[in-house]
Amino acid sequence: MRVCIHRGSQEIGGNCIELGHGGQRLVLDVGRPLDAGLDEALPLPAVDALADGDPSLVGVVVSHGHPDHFGLAEQLHSAVSLYIGEATARILQEARFFAAPGADLVPDGYLRHGETLELDAFRLTPYLVDHSAFDAYALLVEVDGCRLFYSADLRGHGRKAELFEELINHPPQRVDVLLLEGTHVRARDGVAPNPLIESEVEDRLGELFYDTTGMVLAAYSAQNIDRLVTLYRAAKRAGRKLVLDLYGATIAAATGTESIPQADWDGVRVYVPLAQRVRVKRTQEFERVEQIHAHRIFAKDLRDRAGELVLTFRGSMTRELEQADCLTDAHAVWSLWAGYLERPSGEAVRRWLERHRIPLTVMHASGHATVADLQRLTAAIQPGRVVPIHTLAPWRFHDFFPRVELRADGEWWDA
Repeated sequence: MRVCIHRGSQEIGGNCIELGHGGQRLVLDVGRPLDAGLDEALPLPAVDALADGDPSLVGVVVSHGHPDHFGLAEQLHSAVSLYIGEATARILQEARFFAAPGADLVPDGYLRHGETLELDAFRLTPYLVDHSAFDAYALLVEVDGCRLFYSADLRGHGRKAELFEELINHPPQRVDVLLLEGTHVRARDGVAPNPLIESEVEDRLGELFYDTTGMVLAAYSAQNIDRLVTLYRAAKRAGRKLVLDLYGATIAAATGTESIPQADWDGVRVYVPLAQRVRVKRTQEFERVEQIHAHRIFAKDLRDRAGELVLTFRGSMTRELEQADCLTDAHAVWSLWAGYLERPSGEAVRRWLERHRIPLTVMHASGHATVADLQRLTAAIQPGRVVPIHTLAPWRFHDFFPRVELRADGEWWDA
């Protein structure tokens, strides 16, 4: 098997890997670089037939629903076969309505844990993994006796940590190449500090919610389903209700999973912010609001019940929250990567909070594995070679993993 990392060998995000054998090719991920704006037009990676179709390209496989892995998929030629998780496809379709990171995709097949797909010469087996994206997969690719395992993005400290332990205890065998993500491998000090685990986030948020007199404003990604569960459980422990926006309620429903908090749960309510009401009116998709009507609350409820609520908070909601007069003794929680607070939108939120004297607490668990967990994974798989991807410091892999082989973007090599 021939391998080319088109993007990702020396950066976090934008992953795209091409595999070739006997005149046939398979692509793993078609992501947008993280430093590119979501509205910025970008060309597809330099892979023949992505844009115009060709029988030699047997398919494109998207590991999970983060833009740095699926972000260019809508630009694929209609003749290119696409494979993705079924829940991921639904989530991305719904997110697109709200102008959130999403995509309107028409898959030719779905990824399911342990179910092998025969893609001409390539044999593909997905492994469901713990990650901050719902329905995320690592991928084992086999061809003519050669076996490559692509970790994609994964972790061992989320709500699905048992999946990581299952992978450790029952790893793929006889792996020639492990394409290993290294988000937490750092250039200066080697490793990032161990992140909070999701259960610790729940514990700390539960205490914060209990100690807060007024409303809690919770900023988080609606597509981070683990965090949705965490916020719901923390709110319940503190005797509060979690208020989703229409976007969050829609994404929760799109998971198709009964154990995920839904709009009709007793401890959940739905507030539809102005921006989302305008979008619904413009598109005439009123059924979106009708579906959650029985569980909806309004601006008056935010004021009257402020001390009972954990409100999903977006930067676009600031003016209507001021008008609702619901911010007395409020506390804000930033449950996202802290780096977003340094960007213009995050700085605007911080200034608004400071103006209203609303304290801000950052409380987040990373979506990526610690170096120690990556070492455990590597020891379990015992690959012939470890090739870094999704990292800013590939050269530091030599300090932590055996049999490391560095490869550059655009370089073809034999697996």
